[in-house]
Order: sequence, then structure tokens, then C-alpha cells
Amino acid sequence: MSKLSIIIHPDPRLKKVASPITNITDRIKQLSADMLEAMYEASGVGLAAPQVGITKRLVVMDCSNEGEKKELILINPEIVWSSEENVSFEEGCLSIPDVREEISRPMSVQVQFIGIDNTRREEIFDGLWATCIQHEIDHLNGKLFIDYLGPMKRSSITRKMIKLKKQLNRKK
Repeated sequence: MSKLSIIIHPDPRLKKVASPITNITDRIKQLSADMLEAMYEASGVGLAAPQVGITKRLVVMDCSNEGEKKELILINPEIVWSSEENVSFEEGCLSIPDVREEISRPMSVQVQFIGIDNTRREEIFDGLWATCIQHEIDHLNGKLFIDYLGPMKRSSITRKMIKLKKQLNRKK
């Protein structure tokens, strides 16, 4: 069982802008390992620190195929280029369980970040990887994928999550 709990929407912590990480300490390294564990346990492909209640600019991802791991840890990720061509993916979110919606985003993005080994990197992401990193960077900026939907759809999903949180709290 993971040491971290994933926050369910609505929660004010999910709407806060995360602060940059200035030092890659042992605590940050442990947090990233714990986040990967929580992400895999929840069958996710990405997780941002605000989703576990930590308002730091840290993202973990693994969009590889079943059985082959390609874990990525991105510290202070920033999109520096986006393709003009968009693609729609049916997105989901570990903070909004059992909800999936079509969201259109740039098909490719170039991201600058710091690796867990403290090296500055720049990488181009395509397809699901591009969608995932954009989704996770949105979390770092206090934005959820449902913020791209119309107000009625968004409020319907929020009501559904409030109901789910009440059910989960009753089980505790």
C-alpha cells in the first residue's frame, strides 16, 4: 500500500499553483519514488505532487506499454514549444476517478526540466506522452482537465466527485 494518498476533486489544494523546487534533496528523491508507487498502484500514467497534497513542481510519468517500465521524473517542467497540430485523447485523472472526457491538446510539446540526477534536460514528447505531460503541468498550475469542459459538464462531474468523497468517508 502506497504511503501517499491521492487527493480527490474538489479540494482547494488542487487549485493552487505549485512552487519551484530549488534543491533536489533526499526528501524530494523519496517523494518521487513514493509518487511513482502511488501512480502505479492507482493504475495511472502520470501524477503531479499537488495531487498528493504537496505544492511543489514535481511530476512522475510512465506512459510505456504494459510490462516495460519507462519512468520519468520531471522537476520544474516547463513547455517551451507546442506543435500547431492538436490531437484529442480521452483523458482521465487520478484525482477525478472514473471520469473520462475528450480533450484536445497539442500533438507534440518540447519540455525543459531537471532530472532527479540534477541535470537540466529538454525533451520532445509526442502522442500519449505529450498529452500526459501537458495534463500534469496543468496540475502544477492549479488546473484540472475538466477546466477545459463547459460549465454544466464540469459542475456535473464536481457533484459526482462530492458524492464519491462522501461515500469514501463513510467507509473510513
